[in-house]
Amino acid sequence: MSQDILLMTEHILDLVVMICFIGISISLTLLVYRILVGPTNADRAVALDAIGINLMAVAAFVSFTLVTTQLNDAILLIAILSFLGTVAIAKYLEKGVIIDRDLD
Repeated sequence: MSQDILLMTEHILDLVVMICFIGISISLTLLVYRILVGPTNADRAVALDAIGINLMAVAAFVSFTLVTTQLNDAILLIAILSFLGTVAIAKYLEKGVIIDRDLD
């Protein structure tokens, strides 16, 4: 009885993970379109940030599928790099440069 419940739970989880992968792939496709066609640079920056979030989700689902915790570091690294990229793009959009070199 309990073996049947565990087997059914495993099949449901596999189905949910596949549905999530399909949703993330559709989202990534639409975000790449927004980066290429986006009317403003701010739209492109938001799309790049959302791509970083989707990449973290893909790494989390792969980690969940493989039943491992080895990808947690990769998820944190993607989050840090995505944040730094968003800050750099925002600073570029605001001031026109990323690194200020005031020699005053």
